[in-house]
Amino acid sequence: QIQLVESGGGLVQAGGSLRLSCVASGSIRGAEVVAWYRQPPGKQRELVVVRTSGGNISYTDSVKDRFTIMFDNDPKLVYLQMNSLKPEDTAVYYCYVRHLYFIYWGQGTQVTVSS
Repeated sequence: QIQLVESGGGLVQAGGSLRLSCVASGSIRGAEVVAWYRQPPGKQRELVVVRTSGGNISYTDSVKDRFTIMFDNDPKLVYLQMNSLKPEDTAVYYCYVRHLYFIYWGQGTQVTVSS
């Protein structure tokens, strides 16, 4: 069982930056999938970025060249660096891990981008 806790959300003006953190209760270094999702207000949850165990990283088109998934030396940490934020990036952001056939979600952190 892995618990995930996100932090780092907040209110930022368009064009600004935020770094979200996801702290796991155990190592996620060997996880099959580590990802960030988001759920905009009134919309379905959507994938932002995913990294597979093979090291492949894929971003949704709307965040390419603006967002970066980052891994710390600490195997329990993963970050989402978000630059050049836009109002349409407003959402609750969730950390996601799939490991040994189990799926784990964090509770989410709110990001609000004002125009």
